[in-house]
Amino acid sequence: MAQTEPNLDHDVSWFILPSYWAKMVVALISFLCFANSYDGDFVFDDSEAIINNKDLRAETPLGDLWHHDFWGSKLSSNTSHKSYRPLTVLTFRINYLFAGGFYPVGFHVINIILHCTISVLMVDVFSILLGGLQFSNKGRRLNLVPKTSLLAALLFAVHPVHTECVAGIVGRADLLCALFFLLSFLGYCKAFRENKEGHNFSMFWVLVSVILGAIAMLCKEQGITILGLNAVFDALVINKLNVLEFIQRLLHKDKSLEKAGLLRKGLLFRITLLMSGGASILYIRWRIMGTGPPAFTEVDNPASFADSLFVRAINYNYYYSLNAWLLLCPWWLCFDWSMGCIPLIKSVSDWRIIALAALWFCLIGLICQALCSEDSHKRRILTLGLGFLIIPFLPASNLFFRVGFVIAERVIYLPSIGYCILFTYGFSLLSKQAKKKKILAVAVLGILLINVMRCALRSSQWRSEEQLFRSALSVCPLNAKVHYNVGKNLADKGNQSAAIKYYREAVRLNPKYVHAMNNLGNILKERNELQEAEELLSLAVQIQPDFAAAWMNLGIVQNSLRRFEEAEQSYWTAIKHRKKYPDCYYNLGRLYADLNRHIDALNAWRNATVLKPEHSLAWNNMIILLDNTGNLAQAEAVGREALELIPNDHSLMFSLANVLGKSQKYKESEALFLKAIKANPNAASYHGNLAVLYHRWGNLDLAKKHYEVSLKLDPMAPGTKENYNLLRRKLEQLQKKGGA
Repeated sequence: MAQTEPNLDHDVSWFILPSYWAKMVVALISFLCFANSYDGDFVFDDSEAIINNKDLRAETPLGDLWHHDFWGSKLSSNTSHKSYRPLTVLTFRINYLFAGGFYPVGFHVINIILHCTISVLMVDVFSILLGGLQFSNKGRRLNLVPKTSLLAALLFAVHPVHTECVAGIVGRADLLCALFFLLSFLGYCKAFRENKEGHNFSMFWVLVSVILGAIAMLCKEQGITILGLNAVFDALVINKLNVLEFIQRLLHKDKSLEKAGLLRKGLLFRITLLMSGGASILYIRWRIMGTGPPAFTEVDNPASFADSLFVRAINYNYYYSLNAWLLLCPWWLCFDWSMGCIPLIKSVSDWRIIALAALWFCLIGLICQALCSEDSHKRRILTLGLGFLIIPFLPASNLFFRVGFVIAERVIYLPSIGYCILFTYGFSLLSKQAKKKKILAVAVLGILLINVMRCALRSSQWRSEEQLFRSALSVCPLNAKVHYNVGKNLADKGNQSAAIKYYREAVRLNPKYVHAMNNLGNILKERNELQEAEELLSLAVQIQPDFAAAWMNLGIVQNSLRRFEEAEQSYWTAIKHRKKYPDCYYNLGRLYADLNRHIDALNAWRNATVLKPEHSLAWNNMIILLDNTGNLAQAEAVGREALELIPNDHSLMFSLANVLGKSQKYKESEALFLKAIKANPNAASYHGNLAVLYHRWGNLDLAKKHYEVSLKLDPMAPGTKENYNLLRRKLEQLQKKGGA
């Protein structure tokens, strides 16, 4: 089907393997790179996208996935990031259902399998991109460059920048997108296998390619770019279009575009079909998502908020150069590049301008060669390499809309295809000129081995949040979010002193970092350093007046300082900004209980349980308040209602058992006490109150037994020692009477 062209394999000193074995080798090596991430935890964004995403749970209707964003928020919400990836969320949901809960192993295994599958498909993709599209007489596609296609596939499989996509579960979106992206490309190539009817192309496979492109976009936004790349491939490989010649004819308004190759073999028709399909997909997506832009803040992408067009342009180009550097030298990798990690370039005197110059020098050189070279083979490979490098990156480039990051390693997954094409082609050119080809091959093999080791090291860092966050300290020491996440991880483990240090550094690096202020204020509140806690939380709500969590925490601090009116006002402000805020209603109820406003307290706690039926603390406080105020019947009714909703909560069993005991329903009370003790056998109060029940009931031996257990667990348990002594005296009196 295609004319004979120079073969890249001719001068390359590299392994040659049968297609099956080449794919097995690629699969095995890609597996080895990331295998140690299989039993990692849920880390970083996994919490929001998976653990806190209600769309994964069986009780959420499947239809909701099509109206929610990747994080489970309604697309119509002002806070939605508009990341519409329903098919990726669907795979998370299937993972969750098969695992029977949030067990990360299954999620990680699927990611590893996806990357291995994609790497294997790359052997076929690179054989087409580097060697052209040719079929045997039997209609079987031929791999004319088995050496270079294997090398390019290995380069892709072991690239360390892919670690975030594979080891981070949220990277599933990029993996699924890449899978259908490649299937769309291979499907489009199948359209040109000459069939028995002698047609130039198969309409069926073109339409299949468009559908697979749509599926790729439903996994992640970048997927839509495959339709453009299919058009580029069609023009360059199928129609042998000379881009420079075509542009010249177009500029000179030459009507003989047929000679330039535009209309030959149905190219214009297929491009129209691809464009129509892409436009239809984008329109449907727009109808579902609405027109509102995503809500991003300055800390997410500071360059996009710069007033000067010059500053924005310079920094965007600097970001491009950093992405290119990550492809060339993927040694400094970080889970987050925002919040001061990359300070803005504000003048041409900044030495970092050199990186922009280097990037454009290389790009312009490659583009000139891709357009002007007399070697059609070189023009084709360089244009395809640049196309696969640049076009999939366009949605992340800030050119069409603001994105919510500075640099994200995951978005380089698809563009790395272009990098691998250019690297492999460069290697073939060097091999052609080199006298000692084996030394060059050993150098490339060394690069592959280094990348394998780097992948293994980096994927081990993604196994836990502690390792991941700490690994970023040396890469982005100016990133406030890195210090914040290290601090949060330490706080979750109970190391508050160390957490304070990192939170303070986060606030120092970014004095407007309200989340760091909020978390630091919380720790200081728990350490009873209320004055500084109030100052931090007050500053946080001053910077971000709609920060509901900070308002609630400020209310808790004010309540502790016995400034009840201010605390009440803070709670209501929090509820104003987040109407469905059960924890705030719970704390408001505690305030009202402290003020002896019992009805208001009960109403607040009832609101908390309506918004969050499993809010155990709110239920417990209602039962205890009703018990303490002598409303035993109402307390019993609330306790039974709570246990129907949360049947395994031992604290609710304990509270209801106390109420039933006071109502002289001893048998039912005993059963609940015993059930609570079975669930939490080391709670001294459970044994102590059961002993009181037996004491009242007249089961003195059992009362004695549980008093002793309670005192053994907590010798200072209030009231238990006194009750135990009373019981002992009573038993002694009974023994004396029995002896008399």
